[in-house]
Amino acid sequence: MARGCPLPTCWAVFLLAIAMASAFGAWAVFGGRLDFDAFVQLAGQRYGKAGQQAAASWRGHITANRNDEEIEKVRAVNDFFNRRIAFTEDTTLWGQGDYWATPLEVMGHGAGDCEDFVIAKYFSLLLAGVPPERLRLTYVKARIGGKHSNVSIAHMILGYYPAPDEEPLVLDNLLHDLRLASQRQDLTPVFSFNSEGLWVGNSAGKPASGSSVARLSRWRDLLARMKTEGFE
Repeated sequence: MARGCPLPTCWAVFLLAIAMASAFGAWAVFGGRLDFDAFVQLAGQRYGKAGQQAAASWRGHITANRNDEEIEKVRAVNDFFNRRIAFTEDTTLWGQGDYWATPLEVMGHGAGDCEDFVIAKYFSLLLAGVPPERLRLTYVKARIGGKHSNVSIAHMILGYYPAPDEEPLVLDNLLHDLRLASQRQDLTPVFSFNSEGLWVGNSAGKPASGSSVARLSRWRDLLARMKTEGFE
């Protein structure tokens, strides 16, 4: 089965994109703080030994790499989730068409869909000290079946921009290694967003204006659940 986002939710996601730009603004003041020991303990309480071990390993990756070059942080986080998390549809894992899991839920279950991979990587990199303006959560159309195929799926990746005018690197659960966007001819950007706002296509200028965050109950619910898990 293709490991992208469910096609039935693609249009719904696009309609929510404008609201997401404002929703992420609520986390523009995210201090990158987390009590890692309490987080690991909570993982054990909710998910048993396996969940605790996953959270402890994640903590080790984040804390051990804090003084590394930024690109090494990006590579380590991408590798951690791609190797440890199994792609699973929301309908199978959560019994609903579109559920946005917290990083704790992803590690506790050892599974998630493309959005869950990206959310976990995004907040992990913020905790590791990567500035939010260098990261963009990006919805794309991913071509499957080879370069001559006309078949595509809705998919989500994380883009890392070393500098505003530099080509981004793509963090993707479909491929384990990091690649420049120009090397991913199978991906067509639709829109991207972060705490700065929303961009349409592969534009690199100022973000488009957002709309009311109240329209995005699913994202607000995710942030609220993350707060109860210790993210500050």
